[in-house]
Amino acid sequence: MNHIRTIIDKEWAEVFKNRMVILSLVLLPLLFTTLPLVMLGVTRTSGMEGLDAQSSGLPQGFIDSACQGGVNAGDCMQMYVVNEFLILFMLMPVMIPITIAAYSIVGEKTTHSLEPLLATPITTVELLAGKCLAAVIPAILVTDLAFGIFNLGLVLLKVSPVVRAYIGGPIWVLGIVILGPILSVIAVNFAIYVSARVNDPRAAEQFASVIIMPLLLVMFAQMAGVIVINVLSMLAAIALCLLVAFGMLHLGTLVFDRENILTRWK
Repeated sequence: MNHIRTIIDKEWAEVFKNRMVILSLVLLPLLFTTLPLVMLGVTRTSGMEGLDAQSSGLPQGFIDSACQGGVNAGDCMQMYVVNEFLILFMLMPVMIPITIAAYSIVGEKTTHSLEPLLATPITTVELLAGKCLAAVIPAILVTDLAFGIFNLGLVLLKVSPVVRAYIGGPIWVLGIVILGPILSVIAVNFAIYVSARVNDPRAAEQFASVIIMPLLLVMFAQMAGVIVINVLSMLAAIALCLLVAFGMLHLGTLVFDRENILTRWK
């Protein structure tokens, strides 16, 4: 654990000097937190409060999963609108650490600081774990902080208690507290793979950004009414992503060739 902590401290000391990293930690959460609050403020007085959920015109699958128990059409509409932004909160722990992780290997390759590190008794598992955690921890903390600010904004906007209860319910909690960090681990490991294969930090970041495409496709499919995010689909996604994360962690120890780095990365 001491070796991993040392790598984390070293990574943070280097990457937080990068202005782009600081901007991604501030601007991205600010944007993704403000957008749903603006939309909720705009739809707060939709004139549908006196109608039942079936009159909202929303996809029946969403109504059946989220708008039962006497939820009116206005609240159901807001729940549907804000559900579209759940993916944004899940994108935060994916997009934020890519900049850190993409630089983690290729940056040291260009400055020739990785070879001395690999010559120490540190194991490959410790090295990859330290670099992974150095990118994942800030992303998770910033995402949780943004979600807390978002919930404070719901109170200040006087959003319906029904809508606030939905946002604090199992779907959002599973997505942000459990699935988000798992996706972050997957994204970071993918970024490290890319970083170990290219020679330019910008190229590494651009290639690593491909990992956000599946989440964007899910968001567009949800907006089109093709899929409905519910507790069952969230649990299935968590199980699948856990398998992928463990597989990528194992693959990382196989792909990361220390001897090749020490003999050829000059």
